[in-house]
Amino acid sequence: MNPADASWKRVQESFERQGLMRHLGVRLLQARPGLCEVALPYSERVTQQQGGFHGGAIGALADIAGGYAGLTMAPEGMEVSTVEYKINFLAAFDGGELRAIGRVVRAGRRIIVTSAEVLHLAADGLESQCAVMQQTLVPVSKNY
Repeated sequence: MNPADASWKRVQESFERQGLMRHLGVRLLQARPGLCEVALPYSERVTQQQGGFHGGAIGALADIAGGYAGLTMAPEGMEVSTVEYKINFLAAFDGGELRAIGRVVRAGRRIIVTSAEVLHLAADGLESQCAVMQQTLVPVSKNY
């Protein structure tokens, strides 16, 4: 099995256990060593009072993308847990969908640092930057 296939399988198995991601309708689009991409369609489940994507949903999407990028670099038999992230919201959007692309910045034995970019894809195909995040993960033993 090549590394991209192994990464996809590892991330997909964990992603399927994510109740929040299922509830929000998030889809796994891509997983390969050091990278993960996920998508969140616009719906009333993810809006704030003015009708735009809620910052909590945007943050969760960025956290998942960065976290799973980090998981692809964690030792076999380990999961990862977020211990910190910082997000900048750059613009508000509604409709279409959000895509978050997580990338590993550095994978050490004790911590993994990732970044994620969240893009808005409008119905007409226009792509705009929505948010950027930096995250710190720690490898942890699987609890199952």
